[in-house]
Amino acid sequence: MTTQQSPHKKRVAIIGPGNIGTDLMIKILRHGKHLEMGAMVGIDPASDGLARAARMDVAVTHEGVEGLARLPEFDSIDIVFDATSAGAHVKNDAFLRGLRPNLRMVDLTPAAIGPYCIPVVNGDQHVDAPNVNMVTCGGQATIPMVAAVSRVAPVHYAEIVASIASKSAGPGTRANIDEFTETTSRAIVEVGGAREGKAIIVMNPAEPPLIMRDTVYCLAAEGADQDAIRASVEQMAADVAAYVPGYRLKQEVQFERLEGAQAPNLPGIGRQAGLKVSIFLEVEGAAHYLPAYAGNLDIMTSAAMATAERIAAGMLAAQPPALAA
Repeated sequence: MTTQQSPHKKRVAIIGPGNIGTDLMIKILRHGKHLEMGAMVGIDPASDGLARAARMDVAVTHEGVEGLARLPEFDSIDIVFDATSAGAHVKNDAFLRGLRPNLRMVDLTPAAIGPYCIPVVNGDQHVDAPNVNMVTCGGQATIPMVAAVSRVAPVHYAEIVASIASKSAGPGTRANIDEFTETTSRAIVEVGGAREGKAIIVMNPAEPPLIMRDTVYCLAAEGADQDAIRASVEQMAADVAAYVPGYRLKQEVQFERLEGAQAPNLPGIGRQAGLKVSIFLEVEGAAHYLPAYAGNLDIMTSAAMATAERIAAGMLAAQPPALAA
């Protein structure tokens, strides 16, 4: 089972051995800098993810968080990823925090118990939070672009459309569509910096499956500088690609000034003139475990791992020298 813990890494558990959880496990096993696997947790003894984890010498349990608490490895777990569902995460967090109040939780569901975290936008602000929320796949892909615009010009309104392959949407995603739209919309405002926000998800049944595509529309202030926005967006895309290599702009940023009769009537705002900014993205997965078209899942696991790496680095830096040696 799990080998002796490295003094230079923090041990993690993953709840949910589905597509996201299994891909995240493989990323940590292959590329973990400050992270190492401690346990994989599920509820189905026939789970392929649990079987794969066991073959990779990771401790497993099919008895949920109660089973995790009974594993010998539990006391050495520092960070727990939850890749289940919004409703399940609320219960998992309450149960585990009742046993280990100092456990750090990285939430890959739309439950949003803790603060929203987009690594490239506000990843350093919440490294000490007991529970951080990774928003949604659409949020991880598009909110950096909203933030890129809002950091150089006021954004009255931002709307994102995330289009994913139907085959890449598992039962957890399908069960949380309402939470997806609500959580992403709130994060567009709270993290992206827009005054108002809206999120839409499209599950495309095309065969062969299409790569994740995202469209971001922002209505910036009338006097916004197009060159400054363009440069900010391109820099942000490069920053995201540093931890999600398949993240890229599909074409140059598009601009259109909307004034007078063309000024849109925006939800929660009313008629508002401004500069329409259109950004077109695609996200190709790294294909560690999932197909390359499943960029929506890859960006979630990559963002969660990047966040946990920062948390672990902070925890290791805070250790007494004797423990960190």
